[in-house]
Formats: sequence, structure tokens, C-alpha cells
Amino acid sequence: MAVVSTGKWENENLSQIPFRVLRGHNDGVTSCHFCFNDSKIVTASRDGSVRLWNTELGATIQNIRVHSLPVTKAKLRVSKLVSSSWDKSVCLTDPETSDVIWSVKGEGIITSCDISSNENLVVASSDLDNSIKLWDMRSGLLVVNLIDLHNSTPTSCCFSPNDQRIASTGMSMTTKIWDLVSKKTTISLIGHKNLISNCCFSINERYLCTSSWDKTLQLWDISTGMYRMEGATNLLKGHEGSITSCVFSSDAQYLISGGCDDAIVVWDMSVKSKKIVLKGHDGWVTGVDCSADRNWVLSSSEDKTLRIWNIQAADHIPAVLEHRKTMGLKIVLCEKCSKPFSIAMLEDPQDLSVCVFCRLADPKRYELPCL
Repeated sequence: MAVVSTGKWENENLSQIPFRVLRGHNDGVTSCHFCFNDSKIVTASRDGSVRLWNTELGATIQNIRVHSLPVTKAKLRVSKLVSSSWDKSVCLTDPETSDVIWSVKGEGIITSCDISSNENLVVASSDLDNSIKLWDMRSGLLVVNLIDLHNSTPTSCCFSPNDQRIASTGMSMTTKIWDLVSKKTTISLIGHKNLISNCCFSINERYLCTSSWDKTLQLWDISTGMYRMEGATNLLKGHEGSITSCVFSSDAQYLISGGCDDAIVVWDMSVKSKKIVLKGHDGWVTGVDCSADRNWVLSSSEDKTLRIWNIQAADHIPAVLEHRKTMGLKIVLCEKCSKPFSIAMLEDPQDLSVCVFCRLADPKRYELPCL
């Protein structure tokens, strides 16, 4: 099909954040993800289609129709695309040819799906039997059927970065982590006061974040086990409505969330605080993602559009600077990578001139001091 650009760079005076609007779906867009090193975007929609977009052009390059009803989620790894739908099916598709490799039918609406990073397994959640199922990606054979993990409709499911665990959330306000090695539930998390809509792992798997209709995000320190004693860290005052989605940046420095208040919030994980709010959608934000270099935020909405936001210069926006001042923070530039980072007002920038990421990458930090 012909590649036609559908988006142009715009900006709103109040936000000072350039954004691009991508149009093409005929109904609400239910999920969005960067893929192929951020050069492509994959989306799912209530119009029954899955689309592959060229990020630079803002244009559809594949319009894949393998479902007869709204598509709840689509996820693409290196060579395969998995999608789930209200038509009770999970489909594995070749994104280049749009050919269906295999398709399986469940007993109820498939609410979510994911594909492991090693492309060995596909996971999906179903609403009628409250199940989490895993299939062999190559053969399409069912390998695990978890029917006792949730006692109400599971709302989302995802693989951990190392593919050894599956996290799932449900309407019962409970998050479960199931271990593929021990084949049992190793962690159960209870803390939200309303339906849990989504969850995501940080890249080092220290944190699991959960989003909820109670308008909060909760950070669970699952690596150290501190959640058992201290519970979750609540991220508050970000959204004015229910939160639908969340994702960590590749280095876990940012957390991105979307909500029913039509807004996207970028959170600074170094201080566990709201960094900036992105507004412009005319409907619920249903999905979010972040580029590998943290310069771009992707969002999908019930308003039938996608938006790509350029947040590269966000630290220099007056509203962000003022917010940092009220928190007792100031911005300095790293001597090594030249990127801005925040320090407390009481700290001397001459004593702390290198960001935490450059300090961690410095081989000298492993050298023992001379006696």
C-alpha cells in the first residue's frame, strides 16, 4: 500500500511541547507501542484493525485485519505480531505480509496479550473464565492454562524483561506475579482501592508499577522485598481521573502514565514526582510508550488518534523548572554526557557534577582506595 504522511509537527503555547498527531483509525485506539528500534509504531483499535506506522513519516505502512471485533491490544517483537480481541481470539501474524501464522479461540473476550522478548511464548488474559493462558509461539499449542490466578476478570498481562515471570492485574484489585521456572504464584500485591488497569516492570525488574481506576500509580519494590514491610510507594496528584496505562522508560528514569482525564503524565523516578503533564487528546488515553532515548512519548486515545510528544527539552520549560524549585531541586548539566539532572538545593554542584548514570558506568567506582 502507498505510504502517505498523516501527521505534522504542532505545538500548543501553554505546553511548549511539540507533538505530532497520527490519524488513520476509524474508532478509538486501544494500545500503542514503539518497535523496530523506535522506527515503527504498532497500534490496535476498536475498528478491528492493527496498524504498523512509520514513526518518522507518521504514516501507516500496514493495515492488518485479522479480527472481526475490536482489538484490545497488539504487541510486536522482532519478527512476529500478537493481537487480542473481543472476538475471543489471539492471533499471531507476520507483520510484513499480514498473514496469520496461527489463531486460537478462547471462551471469552481476550482482554490483553504479550509476546516474550525471546519470541518463545505468547500470553493472554480472558474475561469469561478469568484465565491467563500461555502458548508456544511457534506451534500455537497451549502450554499453560492458569484458571485459578484471578477470581474476576484479568485486565492486563505482561512478561518480565527476562521472560521468567508474568505479571497480571484484575478487577479484583489484585496483582499476581507467576514464575515460569517454579510454575507457581510467587507474589500477590494488594493495595489499590479500585480496578487495576495495567502494570509494567522496570528494566532491572526491581520495580513493578500498577495503574488503577482509583487515580493512583503504585510502585512495588519486588526485587528487595521491601513491599512486604512498607507496602507500595503511591504516586499521587498526577491524574484527575482513572489511570489506564503505564510504562517505564528504558532506563527507568521516567514513568509514563495515561488516564481517563485525557492526559499523559511523565514522572521523574529519581524523586518519585510528577515532571510534566501532556494534554491535547479529546478522549481517554488508552496506551502510552517511551522511546529508548527518552526523547519521545507515544500515546493512543479514544479520540481515534496517536500522538508523538517531543519531551527532549522538557527540563527547560518554565513550569517544570518552577515545580523543581518548589521541591527544593535545581538542574545542573552532567560533565560527561552533558545531559541535565536534578540535585537538592543544599548540594553543591561543584561536588556533584556527574549524573548517577555516568557515575555507575565509571569503571573507577569498582577500584578499591589505596591505603
